[in-house]
Amino acid sequence: MRLDVNLLDYVLIAIYFATVLAIGIAARNRISSSLDFFLAGRGLPAWITGLAFVSANLGAIEILGMAANGAQYGAMTVHYYWIGAVPAMVFLGIIMMPFYYRSKVRSVPEFLRKRFNGATQLLNAITFAVAQILIAGVNLYALALVMELLLGWPLPVSVVVSALIVLAYITLGGLSSAIYNEVLQFFVILAGLIPLTVLGLIKVGGVSGLADKIRQSPLGEPGLHTWADTAGQNPMQAHWIGIVFGLGFVLSFGYWTTNFAEIQRALSARNTNAARLTPIVAAFPKIFIPLVTVLPGMIALVLFSDLGKGQAYNYSIPLLMGDLLPNGVLGVAVTGLLASFMAGMAANISGFNTVFANDIWAAHIKPGQEDKHYLRVGRIATVVGVGLGVGTAFIAAGYSNIMNYLQALFSFFNAPLFATFIVGLFWRRMTPWAGFWGLLSGTVAAFASYVLYKAGVLSFGTELNASFWGAGTAFVVDVVVSVVVTLVTTEKPEKELRGLVWGLSAVDLEDDALAGDRKWYRSPVVLGVGAVVLAAAMYGGIL
Repeated sequence: MRLDVNLLDYVLIAIYFATVLAIGIAARNRISSSLDFFLAGRGLPAWITGLAFVSANLGAIEILGMAANGAQYGAMTVHYYWIGAVPAMVFLGIIMMPFYYRSKVRSVPEFLRKRFNGATQLLNAITFAVAQILIAGVNLYALALVMELLLGWPLPVSVVVSALIVLAYITLGGLSSAIYNEVLQFFVILAGLIPLTVLGLIKVGGVSGLADKIRQSPLGEPGLHTWADTAGQNPMQAHWIGIVFGLGFVLSFGYWTTNFAEIQRALSARNTNAARLTPIVAAFPKIFIPLVTVLPGMIALVLFSDLGKGQAYNYSIPLLMGDLLPNGVLGVAVTGLLASFMAGMAANISGFNTVFANDIWAAHIKPGQEDKHYLRVGRIATVVGVGLGVGTAFIAAGYSNIMNYLQALFSFFNAPLFATFIVGLFWRRMTPWAGFWGLLSGTVAAFASYVLYKAGVLSFGTELNASFWGAGTAFVVDVVVSVVVTLVTTEKPEKELRGLVWGLSAVDLEDDALAGDRKWYRSPVVLGVGAVVLAAAMYGGIL
């Protein structure tokens, strides 16, 4: 599967890598404190943080994973965007970001310490750190896969070289380097995927030609629809209840509203309004990204008959690149893939180093040190995180569809966290130890559900559907345990909850609005409603 690259392609790739490292070096000159390193000094405008927010998610999950899902499950994959992302991103911007941003926390676990206690903070910090290392391994594996196809290097060599590239610019410039590179990477990714999609459609006879060929594929007519047959048989073998509750509510809100690797971009915004706009600005491109991820996967299914049999679904995009793209354009596409995986891994590692330095090291191991100490710990954590990511890359290599693996991880770590967070946000009576025991029990419940499915005790049809139901189980168990523990433990005084729960504003809150924030086109509510309406409208043609 070697890609037929020539000197022009290599020059384009080399220019990109040089630019990435130059941004890292430039950003280093602006790092004078841990706030600069971990949160870019909280000084970025919404359009930059918004593009970084969506680009940070455009890693292996999005490119290889969603294309693999498009080939394996067809049009139903768009649920991950239109019900599984946009509503939660809008909810994060309108409802939850004011609590995150105005509390001046540096991470989600730190917010949980303020709302609940140190034990809840430590539990979430540990589970988040583990999750980010595992997901970084997925992005690193995908990056190495492209390097292997491009250069013919063995996978272990490709993994190490890819890791060193990401390590260089994150260690140099911290979050600022990651964010500015993510904005660049967003446009590079689109420049690579749009020609791939257009040429693929031309080869299969346009949209109508693709539809005809999908009908003749193993997916058949159900592969062209999203909600049809979700009470019976469909390619994903998912019931509409699992899609709406498991994916649309628990997994989606659990990921987008509590995943610090994403929220960290919004926390780097220059004021509260910019922080609220960050995920909402990101929601608009998110609506249209299936056109360059899911659609190519469906095209690959009809062009390569052994996909999912002899060839893993993960190869959908690389196969299309090798078959369709001329030199020059191929170099741009390869650069786009490399950019996407680097953006995803950078998000994982920058989230990991922040949580380790602030919520594990500073909060529980060595508190009270000077700021330079924690800046140094953050850089060391970056090196360690990348090293651990190299190891977990080989776990991801064992899955023919990496999205199955990722969704299982989200059901373990994000679903119970969302339950703890949302109950604690809207129910001020919830006690500190309810936060801890609810989070722990929900995590255990999700893991147990997955183990029982893999052992054949529970039958969910597909791994994705198992993740939907596992997430729902985690949410319900977390909520029930939280309520029970709350009834037998002591709640926090109201003064300690101000600014942390709904209906209790902080008495010393300052207005940080900037000139122009009150205009309608900077309104999170107006733009958020518009994004949800547009996402709902997109379902119209393929119900």
